[in-house]
Amino acid sequence: MVPAVCSAGAVTKDGYYKGIKLCGKVKVVKSFADIKVQVVKSFPDLKVQKVSSFPDKIGQWQFVDAFPDFTIQFVDSFPGVR
Repeated sequence: MVPAVCSAGAVTKDGYYKGIKLCGKVKVVKSFADIKVQVVKSFPDLKVQKVSSFPDKIGQWQFVDAFPDFTIQFVDSFPGVR
């Protein structure tokens, strides 16, 4: 479960980070991710909702093993998005 993701100002108002729309099918990888993510408990800029289908709104992520829209890596330091 991903409770909240907060950015350091890198997420645009319309929900993009480095040209990636932050909704859709997401694959968690251990390296070479499109986005490095740090989970936080307070003051998020992006709240993530885990869904099982139709992840079409910003912040809705469907976790998949194949054919993702983008990949993420959970990190404890130096995130692209936290």
